[in-house]
Parts: sequence; C-alpha cells; structure tokens
Amino acid sequence: MCGLIWFVQVVHYPLFANVGEIGFVEYERRHTRATTWVFGPIMATESATALAIAAVLSAEVGLRLSGAGLALLAVVHGSTVLLQVPTHGRLTEGYDAAVAARLVRTNWIRTAGWTLRTIVAAAMVIVAAG
Repeated sequence: MCGLIWFVQVVHYPLFANVGEIGFVEYERRHTRATTWVFGPIMATESATALAIAAVLSAEVGLRLSGAGLALLAVVHGSTVLLQVPTHGRLTEGYDAAVAARLVRTNWIRTAGWTLRTIVAAAMVIVAAG
C-alpha cells in the first residue's frame, strides 16, 4: 500500500487537473470504480492481517508495534472514509480545482499513515526474527 499510495499522491491525483472539465465527470466515475477494485480488497486484506497480528502474534512482534500498526490503520481508514471518499463524491459532480487540491492535500494523511505502517511492519519483522 505504501508504494501504491505514493504513486497516487505524487502522480495520479495531481494529474486530475489535466483531464479537462468536459470529460472529467466520466473520468472520475470510472476512476473511482476502478480504484475501488484495486484498493478495496487490499485494504480488507491489510485489515484482517493487522488484526491477526495483534491477536495472535503480539508476543512475537510486541504489543506496542502491533498496536501502532492498528492505530495507523485506523487513521488511514478514517481519512479514507471521512475525507477522500466525500471529496471524490464532490468531484463526480464536476471538476473543481479547489476540491481536487483538497484531495491531494488531505491524501497526505494516508500517504504518511501507510509509510509509517511500512516502517512498523519492518520493525515487526526485525523483532520477530531477533
């Protein structure tokens, strides 16, 4: 997810401004539908894995690390539901530069969250291998 969200943050979302107002509504609808097929299953799998690690492997990886992973996941999912999904909803009504800029700006929450989760996951591997 870390690599995917960095691509979205640095490449994909900023390019919304180049789609053009005429075709933007259809583009955004197709984008949202297609992105759901990519992000949805991965986010669900990530959630199940994070819960399993916290429930089953906390002794091996440490309660703090598994708890940090879950907390970061909650931030990412909260941002998705409360910020990105409604912003995409607004963009399906038509391109608005301010709304698109808000999407890019607020998506930094998810970008930071998934980046930190990657660091936490690497720390879990090190601790478990230790």
